[in-house]
Amino acid sequence: MSLYHAIKISLAGLKTNKMRSALTILGIVIGVTAIIMVVSLGQGAKDLILGQIQGIGARTIGIIPGRQPKGPTDVLATLTASLKERDLVALGRKENVPHAADIMPIVFGSETAYYEGETYRPTIFGGTELMADIYDAYPERGRNITADDVRGSADVVVLGQTVVDKLSPDHDLFGERIKIKGRNFLVIGILPKKGGASFINFDEMALMPYTTAQNYIFGIKHFNRIAMRADSEANVSSTVEDVKTTLRELHGITDPDKDDFGVETQADALKTVGTILNTLTVFLAMVAAISLVVGGVGIMNIMLVSVTDRTREIGLRKALGATNKNILTQFLLEAIILTGVGGIVGILLGAGLSFAISLVISNVFGLAWNFTFPIGAAFLGIIISTIVGLIFGLYPARKAAAKSPIEALRYE
Repeated sequence: MSLYHAIKISLAGLKTNKMRSALTILGIVIGVTAIIMVVSLGQGAKDLILGQIQGIGARTIGIIPGRQPKGPTDVLATLTASLKERDLVALGRKENVPHAADIMPIVFGSETAYYEGETYRPTIFGGTELMADIYDAYPERGRNITADDVRGSADVVVLGQTVVDKLSPDHDLFGERIKIKGRNFLVIGILPKKGGASFINFDEMALMPYTTAQNYIFGIKHFNRIAMRADSEANVSSTVEDVKTTLRELHGITDPDKDDFGVETQADALKTVGTILNTLTVFLAMVAAISLVVGGVGIMNIMLVSVTDRTREIGLRKALGATNKNILTQFLLEAIILTGVGGIVGILLGAGLSFAISLVISNVFGLAWNFTFPIGAAFLGIIISTIVGLIFGLYPARKAAAKSPIEALRYE
């Protein structure tokens, strides 16, 4: 019997009970749909987050206070105030870090803001006039913080859209004064709405001079972070080494393992975040793939029932000359066809749902979320579903092929 006739007979067998065939592939459909959705949405989230990191710029270097943890016992070592004014001054000297183009101290935290009876707790982000350029945080209305504002510890603030909406739903706050920790701050600028998935969510921020934040909001003398930009991407690596050398000399550190600071580039951040997101996506896809195994067990059970129900058919075919191989091929093809169809339906359904979710996220939440069709996951879904059909269909097919034609014809 040719493969064409074997497939034709298998399809005829499946059509005799369409409802049972549809229910049989349901587990495969669910499993493949889950895999496609996890991989597609995972890739969308990865692209969004990495895009935000890349938007900061490849030349940007972050200097973080505290020993960077290598294990659970090192967590408390990160809670140190190791970056201070003397570090900022030393890093700003060309003889220490010759390829540093810009340097900006950063302090941040949260504090309640008040305006005419309304309250909201924004993230206070203290920096310099470089904030707008480094983080692409240019005001939509008004002006940015200036060097004079920083030198004079001016009571001025640039607000994100969410802060404005929470404090004053009815009218614009530009030019108004809001109160933060007992001080009146003049709103000199309003940032454009960027959406909630920004790597640094400026919608929920109040930007002010770092000197103002240090002296009047947080009461600290250290920095939470120092941002630096190299003069070119080619000099990022050498700038990182110059920063490390300068801070080690200043802090009296001879063993690099005892650094009380960390230095990271955007490439480091991209690599770290990319690895985490890829691992999470693979893990979730493997969890979703468990349903394929459950679907395979369901197919085996249904096929066993089918073999019992079609005992007389098997006996009649054998009496007409069908060999054990013919019967084995027929039932095995039925299982493979069921899982193959389930895989295709699952891919289409998963892609459709992922596309719909991407549209909702983009339009409703205003995020730059792009739909990605995971070609690799689609091929993998087809291959796995076919293998599942082959493995779990083998036992019912062998059982059908082993039936005696005489006993099969006598079966009631």
